[in-house]
Amino acid sequence: MKPRISVITLGVDDLARAIRFYRDGLRLPTDGIIGEEFEYGAVAFFDLNTGLKLALWSRKSLAHDTGLSLAAISATEFSIGHNVMSKSEVDEVMAEAGNAGAVIVKPAQDTFWGGYAGYFQDPDGHLWEVVWNPQLLPE
Repeated sequence: MKPRISVITLGVDDLARAIRFYRDGLRLPTDGIIGEEFEYGAVAFFDLNTGLKLALWSRKSLAHDTGLSLAAISATEFSIGHNVMSKSEVDEVMAEAGNAGAVIVKPAQDTFWGGYAGYFQDPDGHLWEVVWNPQLLPE
């Protein structure tokens, strides 16, 4: 397998609420909901890095599409890392997320490995780490 991840899809319970959080709160660009004409098709895409998109799709639709049963959510299954250029930018993004309605799980602080990071959860419980890592600065 070649490293060609182009879409990260998050299953959400309330698509409109999730869009408000990511579009209005975090200011990620989107054209809004598409595919509403299909029973399990309503989805919203957000532009992230070049060639990478975040998709928000109903958990029920995702379960239907995969054939898996709708299961309980566990925030500790994975986290999405958002790398920034400075400690102050970590604080800015954490504040922006909190103002948008995120739950601040762990306020930003110095890490044991020499960085600075904090965690928040979006309205559906997905875990995001906002991190300044001096060895992995974004382009």
